[in-house]
Amino acid sequence: MNIYFVTLGCDKNLVDSEKMLGILSQRGYNFTEDLEAADIAVVNTCCFIKDAQKESVGSILDLADRKKDGKLKALIVTGCLAQRYREDILKEVPEVDAVLGTTSLPEIADVVTKILEKDGKTGKSSPDSAPSPAAAKAAGTSDGTAGIVSLTPLSRPVHGGEKRVLSTGTCTEYLKIAEGCSKRCTYCVIPDVRGPYRSVPMDELLEEARTLASQGVKELILVAQETTLYGIDLYGKKMLPELLRKLCRIDGFRWIRILYCYPEEITDELIDVMASEPKILHYIDMPIQHASDDILRKMGRKTNRKELEERIAAIRAKIPDVCLRTTLISGFPTETETDHRHLLAFVRKEKFDRLGDFTYSKEDGTPAAKMKPQVKASEKKRRRAEIMEAQQKIAFAKARRMKGRNLTALIEGRLTEEAMDSSDFDGRNVYVARTYMDAPEVDGMLFLPSDYELMSGDFVNVKITGSRGYDLIGEVTGRA
Repeated sequence: MNIYFVTLGCDKNLVDSEKMLGILSQRGYNFTEDLEAADIAVVNTCCFIKDAQKESVGSILDLADRKKDGKLKALIVTGCLAQRYREDILKEVPEVDAVLGTTSLPEIADVVTKILEKDGKTGKSSPDSAPSPAAAKAAGTSDGTAGIVSLTPLSRPVHGGEKRVLSTGTCTEYLKIAEGCSKRCTYCVIPDVRGPYRSVPMDELLEEARTLASQGVKELILVAQETTLYGIDLYGKKMLPELLRKLCRIDGFRWIRILYCYPEEITDELIDVMASEPKILHYIDMPIQHASDDILRKMGRKTNRKELEERIAAIRAKIPDVCLRTTLISGFPTETETDHRHLLAFVRKEKFDRLGDFTYSKEDGTPAAKMKPQVKASEKKRRRAEIMEAQQKIAFAKARRMKGRNLTALIEGRLTEEAMDSSDFDGRNVYVARTYMDAPEVDGMLFLPSDYELMSGDFVNVKITGSRGYDLIGEVTGRA
């Protein structure tokens, strides 16, 4: 049986998919990247905002059409959308054979086996197709044409060290160090679909990291809903600095990157570790969401503008070359033009290296969804456009000032002939790379014309020769 995976949403979902692939591989299942060759499809969904929900639903419906046409034997939906809307999925899309909640992923192989044991014509289980003990313990499991629902409590402990089937095809991989969130920001559904904050035991994380290093991973990226609180639930204190020190001792990793650091949880100890450990990149992804004290309070955030300014200053004082990324929300309920102007002024003052802005998405069941007045869609888009226009000027100017700097870069691949035809690189091979300032998928790129061949995964020394908007252009000066 060939299984086809669709992973939507964030990098944390990617880790979940790789762990499900590992569980299935140990049970003898095969995988394919060719949908035409697939017998079973699994969609690992996202529901963080409305656009993510639409993408997830679209993928489910596309695969449901293939199931209806007899091109798939089974369709399974997992992840956040499955956790939040499980009954709706089974009711509206009868082609779905099973939904697995966010804490039920370890049951994936049991669920696949159970589906395949059913009579394909009637959908009824054969006499000897009782669920395995693991599947039977899943709360809410049901049989018959209504499909299988596998749910476990959202407080279920999380573990590391499991076998993973790496799916990125690169030397960059993610290490999920915790699950869930206990912050309860008023706009966010994550605590309801992922549960409270639960750290992965450190010994298990280190075992998983050593395995990744042995498989050729060179850039390790730490992720969680919030990385900075790591260990608080297991050890009674924040243990991210200690975890980082131990990860730096593992042979094989060249770069260690940290994402999703809440500003109020960034300690002086964490900053000191980042400044002193050569493997840890001087890159901090620090979502602040807003800079108006009134809006921050209504969002349920734990900082105010003064504290944000002080934390940013402390980071830059100890790590002068730090690359700071942040995310914002425009058009949060009750946001006034004055609030928006406060945020715009903050962006211009702090001059973040990387910045993303999302228009507020009204999510059912959240406190923010009931706040009044809600900002009109057109107004949300206008405010976001103004923020991004201001940030574009900042980012373009910062990119231009990079000219002449010497950096280390990680080669990711080569531009296609079609892309090179529209470039001005005089027909030379052009490689795509990233510096310490660029996280995969979300930041800019470095383009490197080269007369000799480079391989994906190579580290090279480069000199920046120019820029194109958010992206840089450079020349290779040697192997790193």
